[in-house]
Amino acid sequence: QVQLVESGGGLVQAGGSLRLSCTASGITFSINTMAWYRRAPGKERELVAVSSNDGTTYVAESLKCRFTISGDNAKNTLYLQMNTLKPEDTTMYYCTAPPDYWGQGTQVTVSS
Repeated sequence: QVQLVESGGGLVQAGGSLRLSCTASGITFSINTMAWYRRAPGKERELVAVSSNDGTTYVAESLKCRFTISGDNAKNTLYLQMNTLKPEDTTMYYCTAPPDYWGQGTQVTVSS
């Protein structure tokens, strides 16, 4: 059974940093493409970053100066480092091994 468990969200002041983690079980992180999405209430789901199974990474153009995606194969864990956070980054962040597997999400709240 595949499980993706996110952690690391929370409340932070604008300009602060958070690192989200996504620990996978039942699936090998290093041979699967993994991604982070975010979705605010009433808005479309937004792709944040991708870690491909060929080792390449992608971060959405609007976020690449502040966000970094990485992984630890030994821990089977995907990370999203978020720096210089802004109030508009406030939303739920989801880890996925697309298309079938999703975590429960972790809430990020950035206060102004």
